[in-house]
Amino acid sequence: MMINLLEEVVHMKKLEIIIRPEKLEDLKLILDGCKANGIMITNIMGYGNQKGFKQVYRGSEYNVNLLPKIKVETVVGNEISETIIEKIVKEINSGNYGDGKIFVYDVEDAIRIRTGERGSGAL
Repeated sequence: MMINLLEEVVHMKKLEIIIRPEKLEDLKLILDGCKANGIMITNIMGYGNQKGFKQVYRGSEYNVNLLPKIKVETVVGNEISETIIEKIVKEINSGNYGDGKIFVYDVEDAIRIRTGERGSGAL
């Protein structure tokens, strides 16, 4: 019985999408087109493989290693998570370092505070 309960519960994915700020509108169009119900957006700074870049200002060289990024989080059903991931990789990709990453997490449950509704219905 416990196994069946867990199989029923884990049917949502949380996508944590890190992108360049200029790609936010493109990402919102993808998510809206795939019927993602809600998104949370955070301005962040960080670096990955590129480790930033060097900049010259008034004759002095500076290492700029924290670059502005946008983190977009959404929780969607399993059935559309792969579609969203494929569209993001295809349409957001510029082929350069710093395009971003997608992290995928299993979501056990979601509860709408206003109604107490649970599961995918709460999304």
